[in-house]
Formats: sequence, C-alpha cells, structure tokens
Amino acid sequence: METSERPTFETEAGEEIYQYVERHGTAARHRVREVTSLPPEEFSEALEQLESRGYLEDDGGTLQVALDVGSVESYTAGDVEYTIRPAKQSDFDGLIDTIRDVTAKDTYVVAESIAEQLLYEDAVTRHNSVESRVFFVATVDGDVVGWAHLDLPQVDKLQSTAQLTVGVRGDYQDNGIGSRLLERALDWAEANGYRKVYNSVPTTNDEAIVFLEDHGWETEGVRKDHYTIDGDHVDEVMLAYTF
Repeated sequence: METSERPTFETEAGEEIYQYVERHGTAARHRVREVTSLPPEEFSEALEQLESRGYLEDDGGTLQVALDVGSVESYTAGDVEYTIRPAKQSDFDGLIDTIRDVTAKDTYVVAESIAEQLLYEDAVTRHNSVESRVFFVATVDGDVVGWAHLDLPQVDKLQSTAQLTVGVRGDYQDNGIGSRLLERALDWAEANGYRKVYNSVPTTNDEAIVFLEDHGWETEGVRKDHYTIDGDHVDEVMLAYTF
C-alpha cells in the first residue's frame, strides 16, 4: 500500500482489524481475532481482503501494516559497513535509543517529540485517515545507528508537504550515513509526489543547520523565542527542501 492512499474498507470487520493492527504496530493474528470477537470465518475473510489489497501482511502469524517504502541498501565507509532500509516494529527500542543519543548531544526538539510520540503510541509505522509516518534506519551489525523520519499529514491541504527529521549516533558520524539517510528520505518523498519537505531546529544547533544547508536546504522562516532551553528563549529556524 502506498502512503498516499487513504485506507478504505469493504466491511466493518476489515476496518476493525486494520485499526487494531495499525494502532499497535504489530499484533499476533490470534490476538486480533480474540479482541475483535469476530467469528473465525468472518475474521479470515476480512483479513484475506486486507492482505489482498496490500493493507496488511502476515509474517508467520504476526500482522503488520504493509507499506511500500523501498528496499535494503548496503554501503561501506572506511571500516564501517552499514545498511539503510525501511524501519520495522522490531527496531522500536533501537530507534528510541538512537534518537535519545542524538538529542542528548545537540538540541533537536522536533526529534525529541518524535521519540515521545513513539513511546506514547508504541508503534513505528502509522498509516490512517489522519496521518502517516515512515522511518528509514541505518544499521550496523543489526543495531540502529541512525534514522530518517517523515511525518506525512493526510489532510488534503497538507498532503504535498512533509516534515523530516534525521540523525546519526555520535560514534558513527563522519561516515556519510546522515547524507545517505537524508537522500533516501528525500528520494522517497519526491517519488511519492511531495513538493516540499521541512525540518525545524533551534538556532543553537549549528551543526544541523550547516548539514542541511550543505544538502540544498534553505531557510524559509525564523520563529522568535520559540523554544525555552536551559531557561533561555531560543529562536527556531525552519528550513525547507523543494523538489
């Protein structure tokens, strides 16, 4: 299923199954059947319809939202071998730890809020009639060391723009991983019809601003005293990348 496609349902049973799985990130097939209290035949028929339409996929009895966000890519930088791929629910803990590692060093308020949202919702990927969220991760030996996140509103007037965050653990910076993650997210956004992507950071995060500017981003606005950091009021810089 493409993230630009709003999910629609042929039956109430299908909608109930999808909404449960989407809210929880992943869910055991038997657990979904128990919670929805659907007769076995009706449950199986509704689930089969969701799978055939590309809404859900069944991985050995574990159901998850099926979003088409690309393949696994492998890279080498010096002694570091890493992959960039779509994130999975199993990356949840690694994503949280990586975002916290990055935001502990440099103030990145939007990324901090993403981590809190993940913890609150307990789901990596979201796709419903209101919002979509996708992550790409960089991994080394299976461990998450970086991420790129796209927040994709489903409201018609906002559907052509997206918000992006990106970050790499300090120990793995200067290997081109951040650039690869940024490129992967932008390529995906452009291929899916988005015309502009935004990223907002405090003016004190010079490293992030320079990184984005070096990759073709431009400042579109400044919100005065938008953040309160360590007791001081700090401006927010809104940068944008236009396709």
